[in-house]
Amino acid sequence: MFNSSEKRLARILVLLAHFGKEGVPETVIPKISQETLADMVGTTRSRVSFFMNRFRKLGFIDYETGSGLKVHSSLLSVVLHD
Repeated sequence: MFNSSEKRLARILVLLAHFGKEGVPETVIPKISQETLADMVGTTRSRVSFFMNRFRKLGFIDYETGSGLKVHSSLLSVVLHD
């Protein structure tokens, strides 16, 4: 279902949201550029954009107006499933 770049991006988003850490996860990630995410993943900004749109369509993330990116716990289950 996911390729390796997509999996790395999903893992980074889960880590940034602090899922799996003690306490309540911060499901809204402060604004971060796709260029920065691309550098972290090791791919291009256009691929990150493609994956982010796919994650949004699948319901794994939402864009919160003015506050950042909301990561749903369903993304964690996808990362852990593999």
